[in-house]
Amino acid sequence: MTSTATLTAAFTLTQARYVGAKIGADLRLINSLYGCPTLPDIDDYAEEAALLLRDGYLDTVDYGFKDTIGNAWKLRLRYTATTGGHLLDSRPGSLPTTASVANYGWSSYLTYSVKFLQLTSAQQTEVKDRLPITRVGAAEPTTGAGSTRSGHGYSRNGVGVNRDMYTAW
Repeated sequence: MTSTATLTAAFTLTQARYVGAKIGADLRLINSLYGCPTLPDIDDYAEEAALLLRDGYLDTVDYGFKDTIGNAWKLRLRYTATTGGHLLDSRPGSLPTTASVANYGWSSYLTYSVKFLQLTSAQQTEVKDRLPITRVGAAEPTTGAGSTRSGHGYSRNGVGVNRDMYTAW
């Protein structure tokens, strides 16, 4: 007697929400340290990341404090979508506790994956309409002199995000 089985690996919404919850935990720590973002916004950011990650539409998403006049980050957490290869599943945290961001505004900036950009404009609109965050076009904030720390990430079932952290000097 011979038996054959096929294993299909699908990245589910539950798995995507696991990754999104870890992003949310980082943002809750930022909230406790610096007062932003708001707790309801954190839930929306985590769900947005999960939905886009599940469908392969997320490229990068940044959260942090920036100089609104110069459009330059002062403290930024960047999450880059990653599939396969060497994926990390770290504990949330290990964030700077003494960044000087009192005079800067909270901001988030998202870029979509090539897969998303290959959708028709009607399909892109449909995807965006299902998200809890409404984003408008804007120039990407810049970075200047500062330091970047990487080596942190969150993943489940072969899909995840790598996090790097930029702090301006």
